[in-house]
Amino acid sequence: MDKKVSDKKERLLAALDQGMVMIHLDARRPGVLVPASLRGEAHLRLNLSYRFEPPDLTVGEWGVRSTLSFSGSRFTVAVPWSALFAIASHVTKEFWMYPEEMPPELLQQPPVASASVARPPQPAPVPMPVAAERPRTFLREVQSDHSDEPEMRPEVAAAPPPEGGPPEEPQPPRRGGHLRLVK
Repeated sequence: MDKKVSDKKERLLAALDQGMVMIHLDARRPGVLVPASLRGEAHLRLNLSYRFEPPDLTVGEWGVRSTLSFSGSRFTVAVPWSALFAIASHVTKEFWMYPEEMPPELLQQPPVASASVARPPQPAPVPMPVAAERPRTFLREVQSDHSDEPEMRPEVAAAPPPEGGPPEEPQPPRRGGHLRLVK
């Protein structure tokens, strides 16, 4: 096994021992097996982990194989070492890149500005008027004055008291349930 392949394998295995890893690959390279909709991708990113179901991730001399989920459908992917050009650990935030394996169109793109690169000064944000002038409102309980509503007292006819027992107090009528049957 060549030194570059050995280095990729060691770094990928070390990163996988820590947790989830994203591999960057050129899906157009020979030997790459991915879903048909992704075969033309020059920069395809795949997440790998030993915790994915089914647990069939294998890292070998040839490359990486695993069953992954794409839009809810499982697919067994195969990535030879020659197609893999970067490894990123989600856990440690480490990133290893192999520029000699990168597709030419990615090398021609301008680099993405990072936090360490000086950026042109941005215009100062315009302060937005704050609603501080307006007093803050609060919700309060309002005591209802029922004088304008008619008094709702059910008229219950008093039943004659049973023989030899105390008179029963009138019971209010039963209210209907608050649930309705919707068809």
